[in-house]
Amino acid sequence: MALAGCPDSFLQHPYYQDKVEQTPRSQQAPAGPGLPAQPDRLVNRQEDDVDLEALVNDMNASLESMQSDTVPLLQNGQHARSQPRASGTRSVQPQASPRQRVQRSQPVHILAVRRLQEEDQQFRTSSLPAIPNPFPELCGPGSPPVLTPGSLPPSQAAAKQDVKVFSEDGTSKVVEILADMTARDLCQLLVYKSHCVDDNSWTLVEHHPHLGLERCLEDHELVVQVESTMASESKFLFRKNYAKYEFFKNPVNFFPEQMVTWCQQSNGSQSQLLQNFLNSSSCPEIQGFLHVKELGKKSWKKLYVCLRRSGLYCSTKGTSKEPRHLQLLADLEDSNIFYLIAGRKQYSAPTDYGLCIKPNKVRNETKELRLLCAEDEQTRTCWMTAFRLLKYGMLLYQNYRIPQQRKALLSPFSTPVRSVSENSLVAMDFSGQTGRVIENPAEAQSAALEEGHAWRKRSTRMNILGSQSPLHPSTLSTVIHRTQHWFHGRISREESHRIIKQQGLVDGLFLLRDSQSNPKAFVLTLCHHQKIKNFQILPCEDDGQTFFSLDDGNTKFSDLIQLVDFYQLNKGVLPCKLKHHCIRVAL
Repeated sequence: MALAGCPDSFLQHPYYQDKVEQTPRSQQAPAGPGLPAQPDRLVNRQEDDVDLEALVNDMNASLESMQSDTVPLLQNGQHARSQPRASGTRSVQPQASPRQRVQRSQPVHILAVRRLQEEDQQFRTSSLPAIPNPFPELCGPGSPPVLTPGSLPPSQAAAKQDVKVFSEDGTSKVVEILADMTARDLCQLLVYKSHCVDDNSWTLVEHHPHLGLERCLEDHELVVQVESTMASESKFLFRKNYAKYEFFKNPVNFFPEQMVTWCQQSNGSQSQLLQNFLNSSSCPEIQGFLHVKELGKKSWKKLYVCLRRSGLYCSTKGTSKEPRHLQLLADLEDSNIFYLIAGRKQYSAPTDYGLCIKPNKVRNETKELRLLCAEDEQTRTCWMTAFRLLKYGMLLYQNYRIPQQRKALLSPFSTPVRSVSENSLVAMDFSGQTGRVIENPAEAQSAALEEGHAWRKRSTRMNILGSQSPLHPSTLSTVIHRTQHWFHGRISREESHRIIKQQGLVDGLFLLRDSQSNPKAFVLTLCHHQKIKNFQILPCEDDGQTFFSLDDGNTKFSDLIQLVDFYQLNKGVLPCKLKHHCIRVAL
């Protein structure tokens, strides 16, 4: 039968299907017009309407009982209804068969039990501590059990890039670095891979051979970002630079008084000098004459130049610094300052102390390079140091302080701990019949030096008497220094000066090389007050043994290692002690 205005879902209800089965076939069969079965059909329709209303009321009551949380369950799974029915609801319901009663109670029973199970599971879950899932992407049904690079978000994926770094001897190494790796991090990685001593003086050099330029990267600069501004012919060099932060130790030597002016009164002390440069509110200014190459031309002009925080300016009228007479030469923000490697040969520079301000957008073009030349090395160093300080400010000071702070934290562990037996050792003198303890520290040090010299003589005498040493003692003393890093072999004077300039013009920087004028002699090349000096080491004979001396035989040494060790502790005839040695490493 069909119900007018009833949805199709009610036709599938079990209660309705049972009523249909109980209806006689005579009522289900369609009667033709004029047959006397019309009154019975109307009665059956009324009964069906009453049953449908009772069914809807019963379903509403079941839903209300499910929404209440405190209604107890009977043993058959139905809710006990203690609330009275509404006045509009009919209290008389048709008698249903047991099959109907079970079918009507099944939906209520299943939903109620499922609700209790969910509440119990929620209670158990809430009682446990909340542990975040470290791998949420593995919980999805469509996610693979193994992480792949493409499954990570683009922001979290670590971008890597290969960088090729060259050493001074031409060897190179390809290193895989992250996109956020700084120049300091890459230097520490190369120090670790090449087994060098990390004394915080290694640096990464940006070298442009086609332009004749190079500069040392600041420790905070990103290597990948710098490489993006370099041409294909350019490369990175791994090199020492002892003068990278030397101006923080002795700024007076880097900034002559006649070249520095201030907008406020300054007392001229070292601390005040650095504070004025590091303080962004101050207005330091470097001024002086420089040779300036005209853009697009080969001619050079000597102009009065001043360097400020806003940029580099030149005066169009003598030494006037009035705004109407100043012309902007270069900007500090989007530029970097470089050394001129061969300014005279490549750019016809008037002096050897050239510098260049190169915009970051320039790769191979020389027309936009701002080329300058100073009269001496101190003037060039002053301009370049002021450029770095005005551009980076406190970042340079932080780069200078980080290694010192790290060294202070590691100092208790970096120093070797002496054993108890070593602490109990004392200096003894066994020259007499009985031994005595040497209490005077100066006498103890002298005795130690004499003992070391006597040990060398005894080892030499043993070699002469027929030891199995493959080298003759005289040959050994002349070749043993070749294993040291400070010995650079047969290089020219110009090459030795170039190496010292590259690794920083600081006091005490030195190297040893073979002499070009005397094949048996050697040369000590030393830097003092930003000037390079050469001292010849001559061999001398004494009792059939060869010694080496710097002061015409007054102080003799059996080999060059002993000579270097001595002058690292004593100045002697040198203008300063030997402090840093030039080194070249093979990557």
